[in-house]
Amino acid sequence: MIDPSARIEAGAVIGDGVTIGPFCTVGPNVTIGEGARLISHVNVTGHTTIGARTVVYPFASLGTPPQSLGYKGEPTRLDVGSDCDIREHVTMNTGTAADRGVTTVGNNCFFMVGSHVAHDCVVGNKVIFANNVLLGGHSQIGDNVVFGGGVAVRQFVRIGEGAMIVGLSGVRADVIPYGMAHGPLANLVGLNVVGMRRRGLSKSDLHRVRDAYQALFFGEGEFRARFERVAAEYGSDPLIGKMIDFIRAGKRPLTMAIKRGETDDGA
Repeated sequence: MIDPSARIEAGAVIGDGVTIGPFCTVGPNVTIGEGARLISHVNVTGHTTIGARTVVYPFASLGTPPQSLGYKGEPTRLDVGSDCDIREHVTMNTGTAADRGVTTVGNNCFFMVGSHVAHDCVVGNKVIFANNVLLGGHSQIGDNVVFGGGVAVRQFVRIGEGAMIVGLSGVRADVIPYGMAHGPLANLVGLNVVGMRRRGLSKSDLHRVRDAYQALFFGEGEFRARFERVAAEYGSDPLIGKMIDFIRAGKRPLTMAIKRGETDDGA
């Protein structure tokens, strides 16, 4: 299952049923889980773990050092989950000693051509990156987030579970769970209703989240007062509670909600 032209360094751990195609290189501190496939011309280096059944396409480079001037060669890591699809020219860096020391990618993620995951990022499960999506260092991406093509995410930004970032947006600040961000500075323009429906949320669920969103961003008074009212009224709701907890945990500003009427498409 290993092509003769591939180079596997001593110390690498290769699981059962792994396929390593022509001209791949695998470093000495790499672990590749069972059933994974490196199609061809794949570079896996550093202290890197690739999960079971993950498929990596040509010219992807995983586990290279962080693009950080503060990095001094420490043995930091990259951990990629199982059942991921990593397409051509994707790059993922290890972490830095100044932060977590590890870059983490969850399970069942889809990285289209040219995507980049920078040092110390945390990417959740079932995240979709369209072509040429770029994550700055220390970003945190929740489960089921979808990125359109050409999105760039500033370092330290958090994007909540189930959010949608429209293509060609530049994300400069945190995006709430289930939010939809759009534009050169990624303003918050509503809720990702289509994504919520696809994950099986009911019509009543959508209405509750929409009502909380409207009260939070378009209600009377200052934001802090609106936030406390919404937390008191909806905080026990499992969906809206995620939004409340996300905002409470934030150390950076949220994207600004600037438009009414885009929180749903007829729900």
